[in-house]
Amino acid sequence: MKRGKKYQEAIKKHDLQKSYDVLQACEIVKDIKFAKFDETVELHVNLKLTKSQFVRDTLVLPHQFKGEKRVLVFCKEDRVKEALDSGATFAGSDEYIEKIRGGWLDFDIAVATPDMMKDVGRLGMVLGRRGLMPNPKTGTVTNDIAAAIDELKKGRVEYRADKSGVVHIAIGKVSMDADKIADNAQALMSELSRKKPADAKADYVQSVSVSSTMGPGVWVNYAVGE
Repeated sequence: MKRGKKYQEAIKKHDLQKSYDVLQACEIVKDIKFAKFDETVELHVNLKLTKSQFVRDTLVLPHQFKGEKRVLVFCKEDRVKEALDSGATFAGSDEYIEKIRGGWLDFDIAVATPDMMKDVGRLGMVLGRRGLMPNPKTGTVTNDIAAAIDELKKGRVEYRADKSGVVHIAIGKVSMDADKIADNAQALMSELSRKKPADAKADYVQSVSVSSTMGPGVWVNYAVGE
């Protein structure tokens, strides 16, 4: 794929074939940025997983960087006030299910009480495709609405390995201090170490890189669980 002039100039600043420690890599990503907007910084971790192994969970990053999240809570009428008082942007049951069926998706995260999942599950084709389906494993199917919203408002994010075993997750903005971006990267790496499948091999982590939205990737010299 042909790259633009600014991209080509960026990759000349550092030896991008080398691996760097996490902080150095984040500093390089900041140094080679060239877009006019505040790019998102992403960490990419390639894991060696079998078809029967999966890595998925949530965590709260040490340093937040995203705007206010719009939380939709699927709940019965008697819990709507509780959800809204706890910080939900929207709360309800059938009316929101129908709105979503009609194409409405003006929210960032969905939470559901367990008694709503039979109905919410029918939205699987819409919500699942966009990563918005509530899931007990990520703490978004729960009776403790207040605690779930509190964690989400603090910046709890979901991470998962895709079909090829790669975890992609936003860890900051290029406008942030490099050490804060690095802290977020370290938090995810520690979490992946904790979530390493018991039967995973020693070469669980194949590679790690960090990049900005428009910039080239920078290799990270980091091993998990070794």
